[in-house]
Amino acid sequence: MNALPAIAMPPIAALPGLDAMLSARTVWRAGRAPVVRPDGEPTGYAALDALLPQGGWPRAALTELLLPADGVGELSLLLPTLARLTQAGGIVALVAPPYLPYAPAWQAAGVDLRHLEVIEADARGALWAFEQCLRSAACAAVLGWPLQADAQALRRLQVAADSGDSLGFAFRDAKHAANPSPAALRMEYSAAGEGGWHIRKCRGANPPSQSFVPHRPVGAAIAAIPTRGAIAAIAAPTVPFS
Repeated sequence: MNALPAIAMPPIAALPGLDAMLSARTVWRAGRAPVVRPDGEPTGYAALDALLPQGGWPRAALTELLLPADGVGELSLLLPTLARLTQAGGIVALVAPPYLPYAPAWQAAGVDLRHLEVIEADARGALWAFEQCLRSAACAAVLGWPLQADAQALRRLQVAADSGDSLGFAFRDAKHAANPSPAALRMEYSAAGEGGWHIRKCRGANPPSQSFVPHRPVGAAIAAIPTRGAIAAIAAPTVPFS
């Protein structure tokens, strides 16, 4: 019987060490809380940074903000971060916002309008544009209002934010709070009491029970002009959009 010819096996790539995987948060050690690096993007609110495991917004990740209605302070929450990013030359993209940003108010809040981009798109195109902006690595932060986003679409946004090393912020209706989400951070606004933000999910730790109440009153910082699609729902030509 003739001997079979030797088959050259392809080299096996070296596997990452356990310490490397633990450091990258790829795996967690059973029975121990994961070690979370304080490498988040500062929110501009010391009290909120203290509640978030990474000490700020998770970098290269999607943050989901769940709202009972428009104008509860969702943009005021982000303004310190957006101002700092644009002042450093980073591009901030707003993908299909339901209201047109009121430029003087954004400028007064410290946002460098030269680095603020507003992208108009329909519901289907907005989701695609949101993902492309996140993936492009050209944007420091991307804000989107995805109306037609299931779990798979949100996962694509999360992956895109990671690939593009961008901060992604998705504003969604609070009715989605009961649905699972791949977002690294989920925060929901509640108008009960003083009104505040509750952390529903955060990467690397259990959500804190304490809520965050912003320093400024809700609705104080930003005004917006309704887009054509929103005029029917708004009586005044301009409305608070904070």
